[in-house]
Amino acid sequence: MLKEKTILITGATKGIGRALVSRLETHNTICFALVARSSELLGELKAHLQNQGHQCEVFAGDVAAEPFVVSTVQHCVERFGSIDILVNNAGIGKFGEVEQYSLGEWQELFDTNVTGTFLFSREVVPHMKRQGHGHIVMVASDVSKRVCDGGTAYCATKFAQDAFSMALRKEVRRFGIKVSTIFPGLVDTSFHTQPQGDPAHQGWLSAHDVADAIIYTLSAPSHVVIDELMLHPLIQEY
Repeated sequence: MLKEKTILITGATKGIGRALVSRLETHNTICFALVARSSELLGELKAHLQNQGHQCEVFAGDVAAEPFVVSTVQHCVERFGSIDILVNNAGIGKFGEVEQYSLGEWQELFDTNVTGTFLFSREVVPHMKRQGHGHIVMVASDVSKRVCDGGTAYCATKFAQDAFSMALRKEVRRFGIKVSTIFPGLVDTSFHTQPQGDPAHQGWLSAHDVADAIIYTLSAPSHVVIDELMLHPLIQEY
């Protein structure tokens, strides 16, 4: 189901995004469009993929900056002719008591986690409608469905992302466009206070575990849509 597809991934250079790229390297007919903040890391990733024989374009910028998003999607369509898959993976987190948040920090979380999802989805949908097919995958969190102490801002962004996804799913289904949301629990990435691989993360999901869940969702037959998929490490009580 992934042959001859163009996939656009945000937050592509680290964590789940990078793991997804790694897993997709074995599908040698995929064209990659990769988005992240670091032009240096994107350049390294592009060189690696091209050495593997893949077509790849990279875009360094802020997922909440409308001109950047508009130009990125347009360039992808001009370069590859289509965007078959969008993975809204870019996200940031900050945790603490509510009085510790500044307005700027609150807005930064919503900009990346919610506005970025909205902008990229908005821009790819018209192209997918014209194609008569497409798949948008949101990488959310299990706190899209519950809350945690110290997570007022982060949980609010993930609830918003989930609500957006559910409504979008209803809106675009009749056009042959799938919308799927992945809800991971604890994942061993640099997203957390401790670095990736820290002993405190023992038993957590790996970024590749989540990448495999995304690929499973993308690989469903054309008449099947996996609306939601939640996964946790066995040691985490939901």
